[in-house]
Amino acid sequence: MGQALCCVTVDQSSVAIKESFGKFEDVLLPGCHCMPWFLGKKVSGRLSLRLQQLDVKCETKTKDNVFVNVVASVQYHALAEKASDAFYKLSNTRSQIQAYVFDVIRASVPKLNLDDAFEQKNDIAKAVENELEKAMSAYGYEIVQTLIVDIEPDVHVKRAMNEINAAARLRVAANEKAEAEKIIQIKRAEGEAEAKYLSGLGIARQRQAIVDGLRDSVLGFSVNVPGTTAKDVMDMVLITQYFDTMKEIGAQSKSSAVFIPHGPGSVRDVADQIRDGLLQASTHN
Repeated sequence: MGQALCCVTVDQSSVAIKESFGKFEDVLLPGCHCMPWFLGKKVSGRLSLRLQQLDVKCETKTKDNVFVNVVASVQYHALAEKASDAFYKLSNTRSQIQAYVFDVIRASVPKLNLDDAFEQKNDIAKAVENELEKAMSAYGYEIVQTLIVDIEPDVHVKRAMNEINAAARLRVAANEKAEAEKIIQIKRAEGEAEAKYLSGLGIARQRQAIVDGLRDSVLGFSVNVPGTTAKDVMDMVLITQYFDTMKEIGAQSKSSAVFIPHGPGSVRDVADQIRDGLLQASTHN
């Protein structure tokens, strides 16, 4: 119907290429246009101005000889003011863009190690974008953005990388565990040393209290019982302690046996030995 009335309609976000007897004449913008076909006018094609995306997967090798698949995403669109160039100069726009992406990636990635390639994805994307911008602008296309969306090494390489990372983390964990055990042992040793120190203080105080008690007992007994000497009181106290010790040993429920010489002479010998020990300790002090 439109051809019969010599009218054509161009949709929004697109342009039409108008020819006269096979020669380019004009770029038709969105809207209704008169197209007198009997005068040799016709629409030879239409061109979308919408943003398009092309995903390119390129296999290449890194500097450390690891083969990887690099996936680049290119976003582009045709320019309305250069629509004739975009329509006539390129027969296959997507193949042309793909060829430039392959060229730049295979020139950039082999200069980098695998780890560096992951870290410098933005630099690779920028290099692809700059090269495409210079090349495609001559054909009426604008490169809006280029992204390196993925870098995939071989599955065996990925497994090896994961194992290296896991081993490194295990090594760090082992060091941390050893450091924690070291701290625990140090704290335990410090606790034991402090406990022994306090135990020694307790024993020293206990012995001092016993000595003070014996001294008070000797003095009190000497005052209350005239004619007794300190030696008599000490002998009596030692004998009392001797019998208390025997009582404690007999009260134990264990089956072990302790043989202690017993008798008046033995008691005197024990008293003399204890007294001599105390006197020698006093002399040394």
